[in-house]
Amino acid sequence: MASALRDWLDEPNTGRGVHLATDDGWEYRSYGELAAAARRTAGALIEEGVRPGDVVCVILPTDFVCIETYFAVWAAGATVCLITPPLFQDGDDYVAHVAAILRQAAPTLVIASKDLNEYAARAMVQAGLSGEPWQPRQVGEEAAVQPAGELALLQFTSGSSGAPRGVMVTWENLQANTELIARAAGFADDDSVASWLPLYHDMGLIGCFLTPIARQASLRLMRPDHFIRDPARWIRCFADAAHTAAPPFAYAYCARRVKPEQLEGVDLSGWRTAIVGAEPIDPHALEVFAQLVEPFGFSRAAFKPAFGMAETTLLVTMDAERRDPLAVRPDPEALSFGEPIQILEEHTLGAALLGAKAGWVVGCGTPEAGVPVAIVDDDGRELGEGLLGEIVVGGASACPGYYAGAEGKSTRFLDGKVFTGDAGFFHAGQLFVLGRMGDSIKVRGRSVYVEDLEAKIAEASGLGKGRIVVVGVPGAGRKGLALFAETLDESWTGEIREMLRRRVGGDVELTIVVGTGLIQRTSSGKPRRRYMWERLLAGEMDGARVVP
Repeated sequence: MASALRDWLDEPNTGRGVHLATDDGWEYRSYGELAAAARRTAGALIEEGVRPGDVVCVILPTDFVCIETYFAVWAAGATVCLITPPLFQDGDDYVAHVAAILRQAAPTLVIASKDLNEYAARAMVQAGLSGEPWQPRQVGEEAAVQPAGELALLQFTSGSSGAPRGVMVTWENLQANTELIARAAGFADDDSVASWLPLYHDMGLIGCFLTPIARQASLRLMRPDHFIRDPARWIRCFADAAHTAAPPFAYAYCARRVKPEQLEGVDLSGWRTAIVGAEPIDPHALEVFAQLVEPFGFSRAAFKPAFGMAETTLLVTMDAERRDPLAVRPDPEALSFGEPIQILEEHTLGAALLGAKAGWVVGCGTPEAGVPVAIVDDDGRELGEGLLGEIVVGGASACPGYYAGAEGKSTRFLDGKVFTGDAGFFHAGQLFVLGRMGDSIKVRGRSVYVEDLEAKIAEASGLGKGRIVVVGVPGAGRKGLALFAETLDESWTGEIREMLRRRVGGDVELTIVVGTGLIQRTSSGKPRRRYMWERLLAGEMDGARVVP
């Protein structure tokens, strides 16, 4: 199974390759050049003692050295574990995060760039690993591609609800999922892909990097900072590229930042697939983006809302039909496990969803026959269409578990299936995802999801979504919510307390915390809810003030 994803290393298409964004242009390497460099780097790894089945951790920025090194690890037969470079974390926090990964991964080798060598070395010491970080180098001769071990990847979850855990992704898992992505996207042999997503995140790595490279498709690869500085540059890629993926906030960001004159003369009619996932899908964000790019040939039917997670390799389902996405607004007062969902409104994407507020959910398509998806109740009994329950996923992409015996909180592996910890339902044949079950509280027999509360609080307080995080607080015999707000202003808190009392009842204890630097996020941008609460309880959240 390993060979299908590594064939190009032996038989590269020298007429295609990767265009890598620089600050002022693009650099290009053909697949022939990349394969040769990867195999020369593999020779150096083998000299260093890397053998098939070993785990190799890689801490590199997105550049050609990273691409060559990634496939060099595979060429050496080893398992890749990509670790995010530091983003905005404090240096000590970053080192502790990397050390936690290294302790679990127990790698044979840690690869780091010169700029990241100090962080990697400190993390190795904290993790109790001997030796020094290895800087990528090449030998003179191209090594033969070695037999592979069982695991292709150790994919560490971002830790939004706990410590990072390494998902074991087998070669069979990865092969099945890249094929699923290609089928669902309608990938043709001569198609090209453009992406700015980071490679340490599953959607960026598997959806927009490994899937096209395994098919030797032309790839335009930007770094996230390139996208943030100039989102129009990403859009202009689709004058040639046909496929991409991005979270909803990226489409909303483009709509805010990009002016129509920046796209003058660009033909987007060949843009066939814009996968949307990684966070709750906001139909308003998709609509404002569509209105920006529609005059240049973009079709709303290119949007492919998707559901997936690291524990299922990546993709579970996305809408493979060429049609406008469907959004529904369920009755928040009727969200109870095992009970029917009451749909108050539904619309396909269009002007009716412009300005849509909190409470809308977008369909993620109909699962393929080979990817069994079920909705189950608290006792594991399968539920029919229109009933709320936990999403359970089977099939060839369902991973076997976490590495080294680590255990998840909401997500569990059982009998070849992944119990996702996400709540959802089927409607009109499509899967609709409400959010993490662990990020909710039960009120009068129904589940109230913190993501829904965050959206309503952000709207009512005027603070905006990015400055509000709600945490379902665990406790024996009580229910509680903690609200963290990035502001020093407390004038809004009385109104929000009353709103939440009406929504969740007076028996739910509410803690409101204001200040700056409170909100902690994972590398993929998800709030570290439980971690924030634990820091507050431990008195380690500097600048935090609990509003009486």
